[in-house]
Amino acid sequence: MTHAYPEVFDFAGFNAPSRIECDIYDLIVEGEIPAEIDGSWYRAIPDPAFPPKFAKDTYLSGDGMVSLMRIENGHADFKQRYVMTERLKDDRAARRALHGLYRNPFTDDPSVKGRDRTVANTTPVWHGGRLLMTKEDGLPYEVDPKTLETKGQFNYGGRLKSQTFTAHPRLDDDSGEMFFFGYEASGLATRDVAFCIEDKNGELQSEDWFQVPYCGLMHDFLVTKEHIVFPLWPMTADLKRLAAGGAHWVWEPEKGSYIGIMPRGGSVKHLRWYRLPARCSFHYLNAHSDGNRVHIDFAPSKVVMFPFIQDASGLHIPPDQAGGRGYVRWTFDLSKPGDDFEETPIGPGGDMPCVARKDAMKKYEVGYIQTFTPQNGPPHVAGPVGAGFNTVVRLDLAGGQHRMTGLGANATVQEHVHIPSRTPGHEGYLIFAVDRHDTMLSEIAILEAGNIERGPVARVKMPFRLRNQVHGLWVEN
Repeated sequence: MTHAYPEVFDFAGFNAPSRIECDIYDLIVEGEIPAEIDGSWYRAIPDPAFPPKFAKDTYLSGDGMVSLMRIENGHADFKQRYVMTERLKDDRAARRALHGLYRNPFTDDPSVKGRDRTVANTTPVWHGGRLLMTKEDGLPYEVDPKTLETKGQFNYGGRLKSQTFTAHPRLDDDSGEMFFFGYEASGLATRDVAFCIEDKNGELQSEDWFQVPYCGLMHDFLVTKEHIVFPLWPMTADLKRLAAGGAHWVWEPEKGSYIGIMPRGGSVKHLRWYRLPARCSFHYLNAHSDGNRVHIDFAPSKVVMFPFIQDASGLHIPPDQAGGRGYVRWTFDLSKPGDDFEETPIGPGGDMPCVARKDAMKKYEVGYIQTFTPQNGPPHVAGPVGAGFNTVVRLDLAGGQHRMTGLGANATVQEHVHIPSRTPGHEGYLIFAVDRHDTMLSEIAILEAGNIERGPVARVKMPFRLRNQVHGLWVEN
């Protein structure tokens, strides 16, 4: 018989595993879903199918679940399925978790030595007519966009040589190209990175390899119309530590941070590395170039936020003491020597940033983030960091008149995605899941992006609790 999940925050309360695979037709809607919203919203959710092999594991090790909310003519249907990875198949056959600690194959059961252990739980990616479920420690799995059935692991028919694929590709809405990379590309804890471009038809166009100064966190990156930017933060991986059963990531600020910038259309041989003080960030709002000046917009923290990485590093720093100056713009002038850069504040602190697809890689005026605001309610545990966000913010980079909305004192919000409008001059919509901690149920909120302070125009009621996603994706019909 399967034993209980451990009573720790990664597996309790709103973080408790769900394991629900389902089809629900015509969900109840309060308010009215705008008629122009017509498409599919995909979410990637870590949801462990079995209790972990080691009690002190992280939320981020959960098996990949993909959900689909199909919206058409004001109606919403819901579907959810596990991604049938090689790892999940092995665990189901054994009826227990055979794989050990987060990104450490040395802690696995001997019966699965050498088997693929990615859980494909981080980001759904739509490009070239394919829906991929990604996690950056391995190759993606392709799933059917309508049925969510798993088609199998994807590597461009063997043409992709990298062993890994980022959870954050960047799509150019004008050219149709997709830019992506894989770090630890040649194996566990290696310094190799593969930078790749997929053309508008979904074919692998190029794969260019380089080495970073050390094997560190590279969860996300940035692309402008003229440049590629690779941030490297001092959360480091070490093969000897892993072989001894240790943690994949440890915070080592003495190594410093690096920002690598290369010309778009050029070679990785042209990468210029800036060495900077130790900082950390997982996600970036946007970037754009102005001649030799490259601007990147994000919220760097002074130290890593994830509790499981802090524990491995001997740190215990609460989120309110780990942050930086909020959202800032770092500007690098490639015409000047040295490591200097400019920092300009652009908004409050937070995470889960996004911009409208049409604004990606360009100079822009509006972005959207999430943050925690005490006046919108007390902290509630939701997700892998601890306290969940309770406020959605519209950043006004032109006028500085930021707007925000909360969803109630007992609510936390999961990552939003932007839905473009088909009406000229309309800013579009934001869609996201809301956790109701008083009822232990979830709902889906839809906001007008240009009027978020008015609250949801529609709330789609879910009949159960949705485990916190990592990232999501909107695909228009």
